Amino acid sequence: MEAIQSQIVFLKLGGSLITDKNTPMTANRAVINRLAGEIAASRRANPALRLVIGHGSGSFGHVAAHKYATYQGSRTAQEWLGFAEVWQAARMLNQIVLESLYAAGLPVIAFPPSAGMITDRRKVIRNNFEPLQKAITNGLIPMVNGDVVFDRDQGSTILSTEEVFCYLAPLLHPVRILLAGLEPGVWADFPACTHLAPLITRSNLAQVAPGLSGSAAVDVTGGMAQKVSTMLSLTSEVPNLEVLIFSGSQPGLLQKALEGAAAAGTLLKA
Repeated sequence: MEAIQSQIVFLKLGGSLITDKNTPMTANRAVINRLAGEIAASRRANPALRLVIGHGSGSFGHVAAHKYATYQGSRTAQEWLGFAEVWQAARMLNQIVLESLYAAGLPVIAFPPSAGMITDRRKVIRNNFEPLQKAITNGLIPMVNGDVVFDRDQGSTILSTEEVFCYLAPLLHPVRILLAGLEPGVWADFPACTHLAPLITRSNLAQVAPGLSGSAAVDVTGGMAQKVSTMLSLTSEVPNLEVLIFSGSQPGLLQKALEGAAAAGTLLKA
């Protein structure tokens, strides 16, 4: 992958990376701060780099969402109270990430999906895109996150960061989507996990499918299998798009990926 000039890159900081997914409401603040520093260093090295940053909910939103089945919808008074609880949990983590990025000198503006996206049968049908677009045009960094949204058919649902990226990508035409998680990529021999699948395309998807297990912790949006399926579909929709799934746990890897250097992980392309 060549070095980025003025192209847009989408970056997701995975919930498994920035929280302890096995301990409710626990942020890995040291990791978040380190990642913020790497992003800031990449921007200093290449001021033309334009970013859209997203992050997962990890042990914040997923636990509450599982409790109230918000993904499947909200209809009763209790389920709507659960909707608000999931929103609050996601909002807490969003603020932690936002403050860390801002402290690193990054001009981040939050665009939570719950504030503007409307879905119907879990498909985004309405969103005011102009403010986010203007943020990018003026050198700011929009930040989205996995979040609750209102759904016309089932009352509510949850959109993962990948699903938000899928809505934004055909509008913004990113050249790369970087998915930084805890896992180093997609395992080719799950559950042995001794080597990674370096490349996934539609033509070899069946061969690597056994490695696409769900998350070991609570993940209401489908884990690795859903991630790969969603992103692979997007590579067919957005010309020349590449998606890299890699680990952000090793210091320096995120900065390398942002600067376009070859990085260990699993590459997805059409």
